[in-house]
Amino acid sequence: MAKNRSEELEEETVQPVHQQTSLNTHERINTSYSGEIMRLEKGFAKVALETSEVMRADEVGLVHGGFIFSAADFAAMAAVNEPNVVLAACNCLFLAPVRVGDTVTFEATEHQKEGRKRNVTVRGFVHDIKVFEGEFKTVVTERHVLRLDLMKNVEG
Repeated sequence: MAKNRSEELEEETVQPVHQQTSLNTHERINTSYSGEIMRLEKGFAKVALETSEVMRADEVGLVHGGFIFSAADFAAMAAVNEPNVVLAACNCLFLAPVRVGDTVTFEATEHQKEGRKRNVTVRGFVHDIKVFEGEFKTVVTERHVLRLDLMKNVEG
């Protein structure tokens, strides 16, 4: 009998699995706030964020959207998986609220490459409910963004 999406997500979000590809970016990210990689392949990443009390925004248990965005961004960066990938722009929708204690599973798929530019679609789910969807535009730089000479072509 085939498993439904909820059963598949439950199995995958319990424990991180061994990555099929090694992570080449954001190696020092705090996974407590940005999620754990559950699956990593060329052009694809699955990240699970277990929400906790530190993410609480109010007395009812709403998780602050910044944590959701952080995990979605991490999933996008992992899908590109280049050492010097940075976010250039994002268009995202927060489709449903997330509660403290929920596990949000993000699926990031790289779907367009143009030179150094990469576009990644990220979708986030709590069980079968889509809570997030975003289009991430990234750029892969030659060197680390903090080591680029951004002022060299600016006239004073």
